[in-house]
Amino acid sequence: MEEAVKRSLRRRLLRWYARHGRALPWRATRDPYAVLVSEVMLQQTQVSRVVPRYREFLRRFATPRALARASLADVLRVWSGLGYNRRARDLHRIARLAPRGIPTDPVALDALPGVGAYTAGAVACFSTGARVAFADTNIQRVLGRIVLGHTATDREAVDLDRMLMSRDAARWHHALMDLGATVCTSRAPRCTACPLRGECRARGRIAAGPRRRQAPFAGSTRRLRGRVVALLAAAADGMTVRALRERVADDRAGTVLRDLARDGLIERVRGRVRLPG
Repeated sequence: MEEAVKRSLRRRLLRWYARHGRALPWRATRDPYAVLVSEVMLQQTQVSRVVPRYREFLRRFATPRALARASLADVLRVWSGLGYNRRARDLHRIARLAPRGIPTDPVALDALPGVGAYTAGAVACFSTGARVAFADTNIQRVLGRIVLGHTATDREAVDLDRMLMSRDAARWHHALMDLGATVCTSRAPRCTACPLRGECRARGRIAAGPRRRQAPFAGSTRRLRGRVVALLAAAADGMTVRALRERVADDRAGTVLRDLARDGLIERVRGRVRLPG
């Protein structure tokens, strides 16, 4: 891709973002801890659900030190209902490893519990402005469609991101994410509204296909795990195994309890099950 085309692409994307970018609370901070909380919450959870829970979490645990001083039980009670409780456990572990502050170096971030290459790059970029290449599903889709004509793999998207990234790396990545979330969607993208349609190799070739059928959540093991944690979050003194099994009323309860204990999300004390103290 010629340098003039790259410059034009960057300029039009950032101009679009200035008019249409989403006003999200974590975009108003450079605090690496607050950015990390948002990125962990956004893993597999919709933005609309994260916004109020993000604010609530930071009101309760405003700093890594405050989070480190809290019990995991208290953290899980605040987190309860957001799903994927291991994310709360990982944040708690990170806070206890770094109570004085979250690192901003991508390598140091990547070494923290539950933090992978994407989250490490995002936290480094959004907290310091570092020009780190990374890609979520939106970035994979947008850059892949524009340059390759199809959604890129993670490696391809990171390479494209590195090649095309603007000097303002934070705004660049926010713009790509917003374009993917609101215009260049996976099904039926709104190509006529896209500021990059002139360079897009996939323009007009992405038809609205059938929705991918997701596994039903209602009867899933994940839902059952969340149910157990929610019950224990509401029981200050914990519950007996028998009482918990009766409330859950599911044959998988024993397996779920063992898995939750293995993951460090529950503990047994004097014949009762409770959230970790």
